Amino acid sequence: MSEQAGRYQRSFGGLIGAMVVILLAIGAFVAFRAVNRDVPDGGPDPIDYLEQVGYAQEADLDVVYPSSLPEGWYATSVTLGQETPPAWGIGMLTDTGSFVGIRQEQDDVEDLLATYVDEEHVDEAPAITVEGSIAPEWQGWTDDGGDRAYAAEVDGETVLVYGSASEDDLRTVVERLTTEPVPND
Repeated sequence: MSEQAGRYQRSFGGLIGAMVVILLAIGAFVAFRAVNRDVPDGGPDPIDYLEQVGYAQEADLDVVYPSSLPEGWYATSVTLGQETPPAWGIGMLTDTGSFVGIRQEQDDVEDLLATYVDEEHVDEAPAITVEGSIAPEWQGWTDDGGDRAYAAEVDGETVLVYGSASEDDLRTVVERLTTEPVPND
């Protein structure tokens, strides 16, 4: 007795039908994932920079920081270096998405400009006078790419306010700089 294994009929129409079913299952899975997935907005998350300032002050560091930020602005980063005295920095975005940074370190202004503004070509811009600021005179710089910076010496350290934001936005930050203790809430 020779028994032959059962065979099913294969047809081109059956192949197409199976492919359509598979494609529909994949499409349903993709649609389900698209509806039930949180998509990040692409921007950095805001941080509470005043809390970080408070921690630095508790460690007996005299850090320069803006007492407040204008409406719609938010801080995106705070850095504290390991050197003595440590380098300090805050990064923030304006309400229009432009960047503003603050650096406080012992490096001279030329080194800070090369690192944070433009390594190749930095032109001096008019200095600004800010009454009531932590430093009354701030020397200005711009670069060919549209970045600008203002720098002053505060307690033997260089403070640099820089970024792609407008001159008015950078001046706003300079006007709000302080070293006063952060109020405890």
